[in-house]
Amino acid sequence: MYQPITTKICGLTREEDVDLALTSGADYFGFIVYPGSPRAITLERAVELASAVPKERCVLVSVEPSSEEMESFSAAGFGAYQIHARGEASLASLAVWSGLAGRERLWFAPRLKPDQLFPEVILEFTDTVVMDSYSAGQVGGTGKTGDWAGFRTLRESYQAIRWILAGGIGPDNIQAALAASGTSFVDVNSGVETAPGIKDAVQMEALYRALHS
Repeated sequence: MYQPITTKICGLTREEDVDLALTSGADYFGFIVYPGSPRAITLERAVELASAVPKERCVLVSVEPSSEEMESFSAAGFGAYQIHARGEASLASLAVWSGLAGRERLWFAPRLKPDQLFPEVILEFTDTVVMDSYSAGQVGGTGKTGDWAGFRTLRESYQAIRWILAGGIGPDNIQAALAASGTSFVDVNSGVETAPGIKDAVQMEALYRALHS
């Protein structure tokens, strides 16, 4: 049976790339405001870029924001807030992020080592979990593929949660990623770029062609 695949194109930094993602068929648009990212933009710039597409489909991405930062993010009125953090992020932090964003708008991306157990407490604060590839020196956006079989196991174990697969996904491996993980939602970033934050029309077209083939 055909299963429609939801896509988010992340790391958008230019108007032309927002337009490219929209015309290609992206469902969600990601804007990174974490200063440590090579695709970082300011909150003001993210709001500006997001104005070109439906706000409810725009996702603001950050890493362990302070309560003050989260308040600013929430006031900006994005459709969702993707927060990357250590898997053992404090319950107090999770409560703040969830309380300000709303659990239905908090997309939590735990930074889990390959042998680390999934922290079920996360599920008390969010309806959406983003599983990105682990890197010891980088939080998200590694461009490396992750444990697709492990993702499938988690997705089947916690079926009430929306699971998003991220990490090194592009036109060359999207079909393999779907088959191995069973995901119905993918987050794509470096796999359709010529440089960090610069999307490539040829790669974007190839990604959606592979999705629809």
